This record gives sequence, C-alpha cells and structure tokens, in this order.
Amino acid sequence: MRAAVATFGPMMRIVLPAALAVLAALVLTAGPATASTRSCSAPHYPGDGYFTSLKVSGVSCGVGRRVTLAHYRCRTRHGARGRCGSVLHYRCTESRTTIATEFRSRVTCRRGARRVVYTYQQNT
Repeated sequence: MRAAVATFGPMMRIVLPAALAVLAALVLTAGPATASTRSCSAPHYPGDGYFTSLKVSGVSCGVGRRVTLAHYRCRTRHGARGRCGSVLHYRCTESRTTIATEFRSRVTCRRGARRVVYTYQQNT
C-alpha cells in the first residue's frame, strides 16, 4: 500500500493543482455573467404594440428601461419600420420576424460587459 502511494504521489502533486486551476478558471468565466443576468418588468410601449420581455446584465433594471425606450424613440424617428444602431453609448442589433400586420423583434444593446436584451411586437 505504501509503495502505491509513493508511486502516485509526485503525479498527484502535478495533476491536482492543474485540475483545480482549470476548475477555478471555469467558475470565474461562467459565474458572474450568468449570476448578474436578471429579468425586469418592461416599460409601457409608447406606440401601437408592446414590449414582451426585458433582461439586463451588468446594469440595473432602470437603466435597461431607459435604453429600451431610447431605442424605441430612435427606431420610430426612422419611420414605422425604422432601425437604430446605437443609443446612449450602447451598440444595438435587432432580429425581426415580419408578417403583413405586425413584426416581432429581439434587440440586444451592448456597452462593454453591460447588456440590455428586450423583445417587442409592433403593429404596422
């Protein structure tokens, strides 16, 4: 028994710290991003439609609602089906599904690690 421990002792001194380092790196990279993402109540939709969801990461729900409404105002300045690439120093991307009477969209606005994601439906 003592011989087996002596044989595997040096290897365990190398493998165990390496395994712990890999585990710590996984926890540090995955932990905070998922822990800080939360759902918020969406603001009232000012036009003919409604916001269906709002999620934020790295910012408060209040900031998320401000970004959402600023993006709405920017979009509608460019027409009923307008688009907007940035608001309040956030870069925004949008993906839409369209039918004749409405469109549904998912918008992601990013500013560094801060993120605001919302969905909405707008009647045309």
